[in-house]
This record gives sequence, C-alpha cells and structure tokens, in this order.
Amino acid sequence: MNQGISTRRVPLRQFSVPLSATRRGARLARLLATEKLLAWELPLDPARLIVAELATNAALHGRVPGRSFRLALSVMPPGTLRIELTDTCGDRLPVSPRTAADTHAESGYGLLLVEELADRWGVRCGPVPSKTVWAELDPEVPGPSE
Repeated sequence: MNQGISTRRVPLRQFSVPLSATRRGARLARLLATEKLLAWELPLDPARLIVAELATNAALHGRVPGRSFRLALSVMPPGTLRIELTDTCGDRLPVSPRTAADTHAESGYGLLLVEELADRWGVRCGPVPSKTVWAELDPEVPGPSE
C-alpha cells in the first residue's frame, strides 16, 4: 500500500483576499478577480459575472457592520475554477433562485444568473458565524468543429 497517495484535491492556483462589505468592496472583488483570471490565462466570462453577483450579495445581504467578506479563487484539477465568497452573516442563507423568481420581486434574480452560468454552486455554513457561497466552472473543452 502506498501511503503517499491522497484523494484530496489540491489547488493548482489559489488567491484569497478580505474586502470591505461595501459596494466599493464588491467592485474591487470584480476587478481583482478580472486581474487574477487574466494572469492565470482563464476566460473572463462568465467568472467575473459570477464574482460580481456573489460579491454584491455579500456586501448587501451578508453585511455585518465592522466585518469584511472574503473573495477566494482557486483552480482545481483538471482546471475547474472555484469561486468563493465568505461573509459573516451565516444566519441569512441565500434563497433558492427558483423560489425568488416565483415571487415576482424586482430583485433577487442574481442567484438565478449564477445558477445558469455556473456548472455547480452551493452554500457551505460555518465556521460560525460565517457562510460561503461558492460556484464552480469546469474548463472549456473544445468541440469537434474547433
């Protein structure tokens, strides 16, 4: 038996930064993500759209005065981009996009956008008092006509 083999996925690339839970912090999250995606030579869209939406949600709905939110980007084998936004308002979980769309509200469609653009997304609770909303984008695979 080989003791050195691990099934844990180790990121190929990683970036993480705390930002103020304000509109300015949300804008900075999008700008920093754009710069990191360019440096990593990854497609900008839909990743920056997802970052913009999740960062705006963290600043508006996950805001606790005096606390920041954290943007984390990582590339996992085989090239999956994972976007994470962690805020300190773990008692307020996102509403399902389908539920929000059914209420005919003027807002609340951002997670519907995330659901459509991401290959997977979800929420991880903890450590108390925080929550992390994450989304994953699988690498683009060239089709037969490309």
